Amino acid sequence: MNKLSGHHHISMLTKNGKQNNHFYTTILGLRRVKKTVNQDSPSMYHLFYGDLTGAAGTELTFFEMPVAGRTVRGTNAITRIGLLVPSSESLLYWKERFQQLEVEHSEITTYAGKEALFFEDHEGLRMVLLNHQGQETPAQWQPWDGNDIPQEHRILGMGTIEITVRYLSRTVNLLQDLFHYTVIAEKDKETVLQSIEGEVLGEIVVKELEGPSEKPGKGSIHHLALRVATVEELQQWDTKIKELGLDSTGVVDRYYFQSLYFRDRNGILFEMATDGPGFTVDSAVEELGKELDLPPFLEERRSEIEAILEPLE
Repeated sequence: MNKLSGHHHISMLTKNGKQNNHFYTTILGLRRVKKTVNQDSPSMYHLFYGDLTGAAGTELTFFEMPVAGRTVRGTNAITRIGLLVPSSESLLYWKERFQQLEVEHSEITTYAGKEALFFEDHEGLRMVLLNHQGQETPAQWQPWDGNDIPQEHRILGMGTIEITVRYLSRTVNLLQDLFHYTVIAEKDKETVLQSIEGEVLGEIVVKELEGPSEKPGKGSIHHLALRVATVEELQQWDTKIKELGLDSTGVVDRYYFQSLYFRDRNGILFEMATDGPGFTVDSAVEELGKELDLPPFLEERRSEIEAILEPLE
Protein backbone atom coordinates (compact mmCIF):
# COMPACT_ATOMS: atom_id res chain seq x y z
CA MET A 1 0.00 0.00 0.00
CA ASN A 2 1.41 3.38 -0.99
CA LYS A 3 1.80 6.06 1.66
CA LEU A 4 -0.53 9.03 1.51
CA SER A 5 0.98 12.04 -0.23
CA GLY A 6 -0.34 14.75 2.08
CA HIS A 7 -3.52 16.75 2.45
CA HIS A 8 -5.99 16.95 -0.44
CA HIS A 9 -8.38 19.64 0.84
CA ILE A 10 -10.16 20.79 3.97
CA SER A 11 -13.84 21.73 4.22
CA MET A 12 -15.58 24.23 6.49
CA LEU A 13 -18.98 25.81 7.16
CA THR A 14 -19.81 29.43 6.37
CA LYS A 15 -22.99 31.35 7.07
CA ASN A 16 -22.61 33.76 4.15
CA GLY A 17 -21.07 32.85 0.80
CA LYS A 18 -20.64 36.45 -0.33
CA GLN A 19 -18.65 37.46 2.76
CA ASN A 20 -16.71 34.21 2.59
CA ASN A 21 -15.83 34.83 -1.06
CA HIS A 22 -14.58 38.33 -0.20
CA PHE A 23 -12.33 37.16 2.63
CA TYR A 24 -10.65 34.30 0.79
CA THR A 25 -10.24 35.98 -2.60
CA THR A 26 -9.71 39.66 -1.70
CA ILE A 27 -7.98 39.42 1.69
CA LEU A 28 -6.09 36.11 1.39
CA GLY A 29 -5.62 36.37 -2.38
CA LEU A 30 -6.69 32.81 -3.18
CA ARG A 31 -8.39 31.94 -6.43
CA ARG A 32 -11.99 30.82 -6.39
CA VAL A 33 -11.48 27.75 -8.54
CA LYS A 34 -14.93 26.24 -8.38
CA LYS A 35 -18.38 27.65 -7.67
CA THR A 36 -20.67 24.67 -7.32
CA VAL A 37 -23.16 23.20 -4.85
CA ASN A 38 -23.20 20.60 -2.12
CA GLN A 39 -23.97 17.48 -4.14
CA ASP A 40 -25.93 15.99 -1.23
CA SER A 41 -27.91 19.21 -0.64
CA PRO A 42 -27.78 21.33 -3.82
CA SER A 43 -29.61 24.30 -2.35
CA MET A 44 -26.31 25.38 -0.73
CA TYR A 45 -23.11 26.62 -2.34
CA HIS A 46 -19.90 24.61 -2.19
CA LEU A 47 -17.05 27.03 -2.83
CA PHE A 48 -13.45 26.00 -3.50
CA TYR A 49 -10.41 28.29 -3.17
CA GLY A 50 -6.81 27.46 -4.00
CA ASP A 51 -4.04 28.06 -6.51
CA LEU A 52 -4.30 28.48 -10.30
CA THR A 53 -6.07 25.13 -10.82
CA GLY A 54 -7.11 24.22 -7.29
CA ALA A 55 -4.43 21.54 -7.12
CA ALA A 56 -4.63 18.92 -4.38
CA GLY A 57 -3.06 20.32 -1.24
CA THR A 58 -4.09 23.94 -1.91
CA GLU A 59 -7.88 23.69 -1.60
CA LEU A 60 -9.96 25.33 1.12
CA THR A 61 -13.65 24.54 0.60
CA PHE A 62 -16.79 25.92 2.21
CA PHE A 63 -20.40 24.81 2.45
CA GLU A 64 -22.71 27.81 2.76
CA MET A 65 -25.31 27.26 5.51
CA PRO A 66 -27.35 30.44 6.09
CA VAL A 67 -28.92 28.90 9.22
CA ALA A 68 -25.54 28.17 10.83
CA GLY A 69 -25.14 29.50 14.37
CA ARG A 70 -21.91 30.21 16.18
CA THR A 71 -19.36 27.49 16.84
CA VAL A 72 -19.10 26.39 20.45
CA ARG A 73 -15.49 25.32 20.72
CA GLY A 74 -14.60 22.03 22.33
CA THR A 75 -12.84 18.74 21.80
CA ASN A 76 -13.22 16.01 19.14
CA ALA A 77 -12.90 18.47 16.27
CA ILE A 78 -10.47 19.68 13.62
CA THR A 79 -9.43 22.97 15.19
CA ARG A 80 -6.85 24.84 13.10
CA ILE A 81 -5.60 25.13 9.50
CA GLY A 82 -1.97 25.85 8.68
CA LEU A 83 -1.20 27.71 5.44
CA LEU A 84 2.34 27.94 4.08
CA VAL A 85 4.03 31.19 3.09
CA PRO A 86 7.56 31.46 1.66
CA SER A 87 9.58 33.28 4.34
CA SER A 88 9.93 35.28 7.55
CA GLU A 89 9.48 38.42 5.44
CA SER A 90 6.16 36.98 4.27
CA LEU A 91 4.94 36.71 7.85
CA LEU A 92 5.83 40.38 8.38
CA TYR A 93 3.98 41.30 5.18
CA TRP A 94 0.86 39.44 6.31
CA LYS A 95 1.00 40.89 9.82
CA GLU A 96 0.94 44.39 8.34
CA ARG A 97 -1.79 43.44 5.85
CA PHE A 98 -3.96 41.99 8.62
CA GLN A 99 -3.51 45.15 10.66
CA GLN A 100 -4.58 47.32 7.72
CA LEU A 101 -7.59 45.13 6.87
CA GLU A 102 -8.63 44.64 10.52
CA VAL A 103 -8.17 40.86 10.52
CA GLU A 104 -7.84 39.29 13.97
CA HIS A 105 -4.20 38.12 14.36
CA SER A 106 -1.37 37.45 16.79
CA GLU A 107 2.20 38.59 17.01
CA ILE A 108 4.72 36.48 15.10
CA THR A 109 5.41 33.43 17.23
CA THR A 110 6.03 29.70 16.78
CA TYR A 111 3.73 26.72 16.17
CA ALA A 112 4.69 23.05 15.80
CA GLY A 113 8.34 24.11 15.66
CA LYS A 114 7.84 26.65 12.88
CA GLU A 115 7.74 30.44 12.75
CA ALA A 116 4.07 31.35 12.68
CA LEU A 117 1.37 34.02 12.60
CA PHE A 118 -2.03 33.07 14.00
CA PHE A 119 -5.18 34.65 12.57
CA GLU A 120 -8.94 34.14 12.26
CA ASP A 121 -11.33 34.82 9.43
CA HIS A 122 -14.48 36.94 9.85
CA GLU A 123 -16.38 33.96 11.29
CA GLY A 124 -13.74 32.89 13.81
CA LEU A 125 -12.20 30.05 11.77
CA ARG A 126 -8.77 29.50 13.34
CA MET A 127 -5.78 29.50 10.99
CA VAL A 128 -2.03 30.01 11.14
CA LEU A 129 0.48 31.13 8.53
CA LEU A 130 3.68 29.07 8.64
CA ASN A 131 7.12 30.01 7.34
CA HIS A 132 8.01 27.40 4.70
CA GLN A 133 11.60 28.73 4.67
CA GLY A 134 11.92 28.84 0.90
CA GLN A 135 11.52 25.07 0.53
CA GLU A 136 10.27 23.58 -2.71
CA THR A 137 6.56 23.00 -3.12
CA PRO A 138 4.86 20.20 -5.10
CA ALA A 139 5.16 20.51 -8.87
CA GLN A 140 1.38 20.66 -9.30
CA TRP A 141 1.06 23.80 -7.12
CA GLN A 142 0.90 26.84 -9.42
CA PRO A 143 0.60 30.42 -8.15
CA TRP A 144 -2.48 32.51 -8.94
CA ASP A 145 -1.57 35.93 -10.34
CA GLY A 146 -5.01 37.51 -10.14
CA ASN A 147 -4.54 39.23 -6.77
CA ASP A 148 -2.64 42.13 -5.23
CA ILE A 149 -0.31 39.96 -3.10
CA PRO A 150 3.38 40.28 -4.06
CA GLN A 151 4.53 37.02 -5.63
CA GLU A 152 7.18 36.49 -2.96
CA HIS A 153 4.56 36.52 -0.17
CA ARG A 154 1.60 34.59 -1.59
CA ILE A 155 0.02 31.70 0.27
CA LEU A 156 1.45 28.49 -1.19
CA GLY A 157 -0.89 25.78 0.04
CA MET A 158 -1.91 23.78 3.11
CA GLY A 159 0.50 22.96 5.90
CA THR A 160 -0.03 21.68 9.44
CA ILE A 161 -3.60 20.73 10.39
CA GLU A 162 -4.56 20.61 14.07
CA ILE A 163 -6.98 18.04 15.47
CA THR A 164 -8.14 18.19 19.10
CA VAL A 165 -9.50 14.99 20.64
CA ARG A 166 -10.59 13.56 23.96
CA TYR A 167 -8.49 10.39 23.57
CA LEU A 168 -5.12 11.13 21.94
CA SER A 169 -4.07 7.54 21.24
CA ARG A 170 -7.20 6.72 19.22
CA THR A 171 -6.41 9.23 16.47
CA VAL A 172 -2.61 8.91 16.67
CA ASN A 173 -2.76 5.12 16.41
CA LEU A 174 -5.05 5.31 13.37
CA LEU A 175 -2.70 7.69 11.56
CA GLN A 176 0.34 5.56 12.46
CA ASP A 177 -0.96 2.03 12.11
CA LEU A 178 -3.36 2.37 9.18
CA PHE A 179 -1.97 5.27 7.17
CA HIS A 180 1.72 4.90 8.12
CA TYR A 181 2.21 8.47 9.36
CA THR A 182 5.52 9.07 11.14
CA VAL A 183 5.61 10.61 14.61
CA ILE A 184 8.15 13.44 14.49
CA ALA A 185 7.53 15.09 17.88
CA GLU A 186 5.79 14.23 21.12
CA LYS A 187 5.13 16.06 24.34
CA ASP A 188 2.50 15.90 27.05
CA LYS A 189 -0.93 15.64 25.40
CA GLU A 190 0.36 16.53 21.90
CA THR A 191 1.76 14.48 19.00
CA VAL A 192 3.00 15.74 15.61
CA LEU A 193 2.83 13.34 12.66
CA GLN A 194 3.70 13.54 8.97
CA SER A 195 2.43 11.45 6.06
CA ILE A 196 5.79 11.97 4.32
CA GLU A 197 8.62 12.50 6.75
CA GLY A 198 10.13 15.97 6.41
CA GLU A 199 7.15 17.37 4.44
CA VAL A 200 4.91 19.77 6.34
CA LEU A 201 2.24 19.61 3.59
CA GLY A 202 1.06 16.35 5.14
CA GLU A 203 1.56 17.26 8.80
CA ILE A 204 -1.07 16.79 11.52
CA VAL A 205 -0.86 17.96 15.14
CA VAL A 206 -3.09 15.90 17.44
CA LYS A 207 -3.85 17.50 20.81
CA GLU A 208 -5.64 15.94 23.77
CA LEU A 209 -8.37 17.96 25.51
CA GLU A 210 -11.00 16.75 27.95
CA GLY A 211 -14.45 18.25 28.01
CA PRO A 212 -17.52 18.51 25.79
CA SER A 213 -17.29 18.00 22.05
CA GLU A 214 -17.31 21.02 19.78
CA LYS A 215 -20.71 22.20 18.59
CA PRO A 216 -20.20 23.07 14.91
CA GLY A 217 -21.40 26.30 13.36
CA LYS A 218 -20.10 29.09 11.13
CA GLY A 219 -16.31 28.97 10.98
CA SER A 220 -16.06 25.33 12.06
CA ILE A 221 -14.15 22.65 10.15
CA HIS A 222 -16.26 19.83 8.75
CA HIS A 223 -13.62 17.37 7.52
CA LEU A 224 -10.04 16.89 6.37
CA ALA A 225 -9.43 15.12 3.06
CA LEU A 226 -6.28 13.03 2.60
CA ARG A 227 -4.68 12.70 -0.82
CA VAL A 228 -4.85 9.39 -2.70
CA ALA A 229 -3.39 8.90 -6.18
CA THR A 230 -5.91 6.59 -7.87
CA VAL A 231 -9.36 5.05 -7.52
CA GLU A 232 -7.72 1.62 -7.19
CA GLU A 233 -5.80 2.82 -4.13
CA LEU A 234 -8.96 4.38 -2.74
CA GLN A 235 -10.74 1.02 -2.99
CA GLN A 236 -7.85 -0.66 -1.17
CA TRP A 237 -8.05 1.90 1.64
CA ASP A 238 -11.80 1.33 1.85
CA THR A 239 -11.17 -2.35 2.52
CA LYS A 240 -8.54 -1.57 5.18
CA ILE A 241 -10.81 0.92 6.96
CA LYS A 242 -13.68 -1.58 7.10
CA GLU A 243 -11.34 -4.32 8.35
CA LEU A 244 -10.66 -2.10 11.39
CA GLY A 245 -14.36 -2.06 12.16
CA LEU A 246 -14.86 1.55 11.08
CA ASP A 247 -17.81 2.59 8.96
CA SER A 248 -16.96 3.83 5.47
CA THR A 249 -19.21 5.32 2.81
CA GLY A 250 -17.38 3.32 0.16
CA VAL A 251 -16.20 5.10 -2.97
CA VAL A 252 -18.35 8.11 -3.93
CA ASP A 253 -18.08 9.83 -7.32
CA ARG A 254 -17.75 13.58 -6.68
CA TYR A 255 -17.16 14.26 -10.40
CA TYR A 256 -14.04 16.37 -9.74
CA PHE A 257 -12.50 13.52 -7.73
CA GLN A 258 -13.44 10.16 -6.22
CA SER A 259 -13.86 10.04 -2.44
CA LEU A 260 -14.71 8.00 0.59
CA TYR A 261 -15.60 9.21 4.09
CA PHE A 262 -15.17 7.68 7.54
CA ARG A 263 -14.92 8.74 11.19
CA ASP A 264 -12.21 7.68 13.59
CA ARG A 265 -13.01 6.55 17.13
CA ASN A 266 -12.98 10.16 18.38
CA GLY A 267 -15.62 11.05 15.79
CA ILE A 268 -13.25 13.02 13.53
CA LEU A 269 -14.53 12.99 9.94
CA PHE A 270 -11.91 12.16 7.33
CA GLU A 271 -12.30 12.06 3.58
CA MET A 272 -9.89 10.35 1.21
CA ALA A 273 -9.86 11.87 -2.28
CA THR A 274 -8.13 11.19 -5.57
CA ASP A 275 -6.06 13.77 -7.45
CA GLY A 276 -8.16 13.63 -10.58
CA PRO A 277 -9.83 14.38 -12.78
CA GLY A 278 -9.69 17.85 -11.19
CA PHE A 279 -11.57 21.11 -11.69
CA THR A 280 -10.68 21.52 -15.35
CA VAL A 281 -12.90 18.56 -16.25
CA ASP A 282 -15.71 21.04 -17.01
CA SER A 283 -13.90 24.42 -17.24
CA ALA A 284 -10.91 25.86 -19.04
CA VAL A 285 -8.20 27.03 -16.63
CA GLU A 286 -8.86 30.70 -17.41
CA GLU A 287 -12.60 30.26 -16.69
CA LEU A 288 -12.33 28.39 -13.38
CA GLY A 289 -14.68 29.62 -10.67
CA LYS A 290 -16.49 32.23 -12.75
CA GLU A 291 -19.79 30.46 -13.44
CA LEU A 292 -21.87 27.97 -11.49
CA ASP A 293 -20.63 24.49 -12.40
CA LEU A 294 -22.81 21.47 -11.72
CA PRO A 295 -22.00 17.77 -11.99
CA PRO A 296 -23.89 16.08 -14.84
CA PHE A 297 -26.50 14.46 -12.58
CA LEU A 298 -27.60 17.92 -11.33
CA GLU A 299 -27.50 19.74 -14.67
CA GLU A 300 -31.19 19.17 -15.40
CA ARG A 301 -32.00 21.03 -12.15
CA ARG A 302 -29.87 24.08 -13.03
CA SER A 303 -32.76 26.58 -13.26
CA GLU A 304 -34.18 25.45 -9.93
CA ILE A 305 -30.77 25.60 -8.22
CA GLU A 306 -29.79 28.98 -9.65
CA ALA A 307 -33.11 30.46 -8.49
CA ILE A 308 -32.28 29.53 -4.88
CA LEU A 309 -28.66 30.69 -4.68
CA GLU A 310 -27.77 34.29 -3.83
CA PRO A 311 -25.19 35.92 -6.17
CA LEU A 312 -21.67 36.07 -4.71
CA GLU A 313 -20.65 39.30 -6.45
